[in-house]
Amino acid sequence: MVDEPGRPRIILGELRRVILDGAVPPGTVIPLREVAELFDVSHIPVREALKILIGEGLVAHEPHAGYTVAQLTASELREMYLVRQALEEASLAAAVSHATAADRAALLEVNAALEQAIREDDPVGYHRRSRQFHLALTRPSRMFRLLHLLESAWNVTEPVQSMVHVSRADRVRLHTDHALMLDAFLARDVQRLLTVAQSHHSRLESVLATLPTGTGLLAPPDGVSFARP
Repeated sequence: MVDEPGRPRIILGELRRVILDGAVPPGTVIPLREVAELFDVSHIPVREALKILIGEGLVAHEPHAGYTVAQLTASELREMYLVRQALEEASLAAAVSHATAADRAALLEVNAALEQAIREDDPVGYHRRSRQFHLALTRPSRMFRLLHLLESAWNVTEPVQSMVHVSRADRVRLHTDHALMLDAFLARDVQRLLTVAQSHHSRLESVLATLPTGTGLLAPPDGVSFARP
């Protein structure tokens, strides 16, 4: 067992990846000893990694209860989607203005993957590609601090895997919005893009209200979802 200097960074990256991929749902216990054994390290670098993930809102810690994948209440989930909406809309005008041919090609490629996920009724693929689509819309803005905040906000909602748990019909309707957003983006019509984006987020809010409750996916309204370091 050797605690090498770079090991906490490796542990951090792997734990973050597993949580964001939805491999461990919200509320899942993170066994400190087993993680340490997996990476052949002491508890110290694992705790260091988990402390960072607590700060990112991905892990919760309760004294005498240990570490878990953080849960959001339904209202907290809606709040984080509003944060995502505000950050995304703040970047769209600059994204349209600064988009290169390569940026537009990347957006078309992600949209094609989204359409394939719809055709194959692949909810996990759709969920992942949806994130890629929205980030491809905003990345050309080159507003790097804003984009960092947007990705951080998106990460907080990611363990819920929202699009995996909604109906296929809702995914189809949401992708109809994506197609309209894509058309407006390619036409460099900022006002139309913003109008469709606002409509899309309103639809998202309605879809989120259909997420199952009482399954552990979301914390109860009076539950504690974010731990304090």
